Amino acid sequence: MLNNKTIAVVIPAYNEEKQIGEVIETMPDFVDRIVVVNDCSTDKTEDIVRNYFEKKENNGSDIIKKVLEKESRFNRTKYFIEKQNHDNLYLPCEIVNEDNPQNRIILINQSKNGGNGCAIARGLKWAMDNKIDCTAVMDGDGQMDPAELESIVTPIINGECDFVKGNRLIHRSAWLVMPRARYIGNSILSIFTKIASGYWHVTDSQCGYIALSHKALESIRLYNIYRSYGWPNDILVKLNIAFCTIKEVEIKPVYNVGETSKMKIWKVIPNISWLLFKSFFKRLWVKYLFRDFHPLFILYNLGMILSAISIPYLLKILKAIFSGLTIGNLPVLAFVFLFLTGIQFLLFAMWMDIQDNERLYK
Repeated sequence: MLNNKTIAVVIPAYNEEKQIGEVIETMPDFVDRIVVVNDCSTDKTEDIVRNYFEKKENNGSDIIKKVLEKESRFNRTKYFIEKQNHDNLYLPCEIVNEDNPQNRIILINQSKNGGNGCAIARGLKWAMDNKIDCTAVMDGDGQMDPAELESIVTPIINGECDFVKGNRLIHRSAWLVMPRARYIGNSILSIFTKIASGYWHVTDSQCGYIALSHKALESIRLYNIYRSYGWPNDILVKLNIAFCTIKEVEIKPVYNVGETSKMKIWKVIPNISWLLFKSFFKRLWVKYLFRDFHPLFILYNLGMILSAISIPYLLKILKAIFSGLTIGNLPVLAFVFLFLTGIQFLLFAMWMDIQDNERLYK
């Protein structure tokens, strides 16, 4: 515990037999629960975690669940949400050792491999169901320094924000330590994520070293988190729609510690880009039309419509240029007017978007 607040760490693990033991052993003492989600590993990951059941690393104290007040007509909505577990929307799993309330290590075995995001969603659900005050996520490959966990969870423990995200790109060693392809790919996706999520100050969108408050866990549909490596981007969009506050904390990039990367960056970028494209429109419609109408909704849509209408005129102009034909003034004036007006609307919308979301960045 920190400041009398319970803390859990979710560790998604798929074939991490070489690193998972070190991750467990180096976990700080203030962590109340280590929730290892075994994503149907084919190696000895499960056996290694089970071996810790009889060791000192598994010694924890009881977690006292907060009891919901008696149901009344004034709190019926909250009571209704509390009962919505949606277990059928998650992959079937087995919680191996939850029978002893003093187990510090919780092992959850997924029935089949669902992907990194799917495993994290299952672990976050366990933390939400058990009323954990602050839940962090650390990978099972040893690439996240446990010494930095306190700086990740402290803003949430102190009530400063709902979500904390590690940022490797602002560390002075990022360009030297991170593989070039990952650094460039991460930077590209971070730009797209700014636009899609509305968190315009986020600069390391792919970092999975995060922490969430209990409020943040209840604010989003965990079962609907993107199942693969795009989950950090998807969760940002969901949190923004829920008006959750965010803070980034500088962390060091860690590589070449024996980890085996399962992510192919140039295959991931197109998939995540498509996810972000869809997520942008979802955020636009849900947050700025249905939940809280804002003029930027009109400006974004008008800007995209006018820019799209200008494309046929542009093609007509280019065709005339390459064919050596003379073109009238009307197509040129129509293109210039539609394109410039569309771009202007988009820039105004982006400016309003930045200003509106400034309140969510701590």
